[in-house]
Amino acid sequence: MPQTKIVFFDIDGTLIDMQTKQITPKTVEALHRLQDSGVKLCIATGRSPMVLPKIADIEVDAYLTFNGSLCYDKQGVIFSNPIPHADVLHFIRNAAALGRPVCVSSKDRLAANGTDADLADYFAIANEPVNIAEDFDAVCHEDIYQLMLGCREKDYPALLDGVPGAKIAAWWDRAVDVIPASGGKGIGIEKLLAYFGIDRADALAFGDGNNDREMLLTVGTGVAMENGSPELKAIADAVCGPVDRDGVYWYCAENGLI
Repeated sequence: MPQTKIVFFDIDGTLIDMQTKQITPKTVEALHRLQDSGVKLCIATGRSPMVLPKIADIEVDAYLTFNGSLCYDKQGVIFSNPIPHADVLHFIRNAAALGRPVCVSSKDRLAANGTDADLADYFAIANEPVNIAEDFDAVCHEDIYQLMLGCREKDYPALLDGVPGAKIAAWWDRAVDVIPASGGKGIGIEKLLAYFGIDRADALAFGDGNNDREMLLTVGTGVAMENGSPELKAIADAVCGPVDRDGVYWYCAENGLI
């Protein structure tokens, strides 16, 4: 009989309400009670390490950032998977042809070659400004784990033309994260499960966006938020209440996890 030993949480729309930018007290209580019972807590997000929120006084066991391209715990890096350099440069040229600025993300830096309304609003979800960098070209020569830009779904083919080493992980309809073609939250979770020596049957995950699809399919039990995308809810093992109504808490309580 599977026993939940580790839980992976998306942030935006799952732990944190995208409208209020807050995590509810009941959700914090659920995290504490899970941890007190010996369950490992992991954050699995498209965010970079530089813009991770502090969730009350919770010290999570590991972070899966950049949609799985960089995973680490307090001991150090567990998995590192940057986008091939040639693909980074080609993608930026493709974006420029569409008149779209790009923000690149290294392990320690976010650097953009400009901004527009979509990219600015994307960053505002994390309460962060777009950092337009004078040394953008130099940053592009570092290991780049993710690119971000405003666009629409119709732009995806043009953006990825000639860029075999990257793919789009979208959870919003006005902007995208671009990650390694071999990446994704599913790959990151596989690495973390191996690191902790935990079977996938004993892993649970909560998410709300389409970039959470691989995550929910990689664990034993994948739970979609009621406020999540229809596509995600269609493949989830279960659907819990919405983020603003303590969906994580009530799922854990009703299923004997807390």
